[in-house]
Amino acid sequence: MRAPLEGVRVVAVDSYMAAPSAGAILADLGADVVKIEPLTGDPIRGKSRPAKVDGPLSTYDFQFDVDNRGKRSIAVALDTDEGAALAQRLCGSAQVFLCNLLPHRQERFGLDAATLLAINPSIVHATLTGYGTAGPDALRPGFDVTAFFGRSGLYDAMREGNDGMVPGARPAQGDHTAGLALVAAILAALRVAEATGEGQAVETSLFESAVWTQASDFAITAVDQAPVRRRRRTQMIVATANRFPCGDGYWIVINNLDVPAWDRMCRALELDELIDDERFVTPKARFDNMEELIGLLDERFLTRSRDEWGARFDEAGIIWGPVLGLDEVAVDPQAEAIGLFPTVEHQEHGSYRTVRAPMQFEGLDVGPRGRSPEVGEHTREVLESIGLTADEIDDLAAADIVG
Repeated sequence: MRAPLEGVRVVAVDSYMAAPSAGAILADLGADVVKIEPLTGDPIRGKSRPAKVDGPLSTYDFQFDVDNRGKRSIAVALDTDEGAALAQRLCGSAQVFLCNLLPHRQERFGLDAATLLAINPSIVHATLTGYGTAGPDALRPGFDVTAFFGRSGLYDAMREGNDGMVPGARPAQGDHTAGLALVAAILAALRVAEATGEGQAVETSLFESAVWTQASDFAITAVDQAPVRRRRRTQMIVATANRFPCGDGYWIVINNLDVPAWDRMCRALELDELIDDERFVTPKARFDNMEELIGLLDERFLTRSRDEWGARFDEAGIIWGPVLGLDEVAVDPQAEAIGLFPTVEHQEHGSYRTVRAPMQFEGLDVGPRGRSPEVGEHTREVLESIGLTADEIDDLAAADIVG
């Protein structure tokens, strides 16, 4: 089967998780992704928690792997004239240059859009930053916890009430969201470049990607600039859209906005008497007495397990979902049915499961193409592919320009 991006070369100067995750998806789609690392490697290498397994996989760097699988690594000292020239030379025959370098660092290494488009007029130049490349914060470094969750309003909007704690985020949630946005921009720009021969400069940021994930809120807030009300569970607008603790210590979430769902939920909970209770007989009455109502519902939810309530809600036509732990998702039959965790073969460590990108294709070869590379594992073969001789590569290595 053919891969969608077969024949496309991507040169990436990226680190940590956001921009690398975009490169991993491009590699899954069949692109030849050449990752340029410093001689010491991407600083995120070796930062994973060890997997709680026995054998060779117990020491494998899975977090680095998921964002760098299927790539080739070339170690280059970009802070040298010779190293920067090598990167530019690689871009001369590439279709995409991808980076998370701030604008002044792009210019320092001669990897800014103007320079690379002069070298290769059809290249797609793609940048991922914390806050964008214009404005007062263009030079501000940003991680997803600061630029995506903090600056965008997401952390604040997720607080439980006005005095609720700021919640925590799991690793790289914002990074992977922004990576998807960058992939979309790159694919659109590639289509233009292939149709017209004219290169494009595209970008996204953690900040703007996070705002887009909250577009339903910002569609209103951008107009009225009014603070969003942070509602507690006892202050929700409708009782049939909430989350509840169950008797086994797990939680369940329900989301039903139609008025008839109230009756169905009461019957499923065996609380038929609440249907005609004057305190709860209308949507407004339920809203006015929401704190008391949630107390009654909490008591009933605690009498059965999460999955027992789920079965009853299925019978009653209630839209619900289990609040699963990550460990439960990893063995979820639905995840298995849609191939969410495909297997990768490693010649030294053996086979292991990874996470596929959230897109599927019929009749195309898309998916992980192998493990992540070691630092500089492909330096020699990549440099030979652009015309350097073995002696030239040896001289560059001796001078600590490549590794």
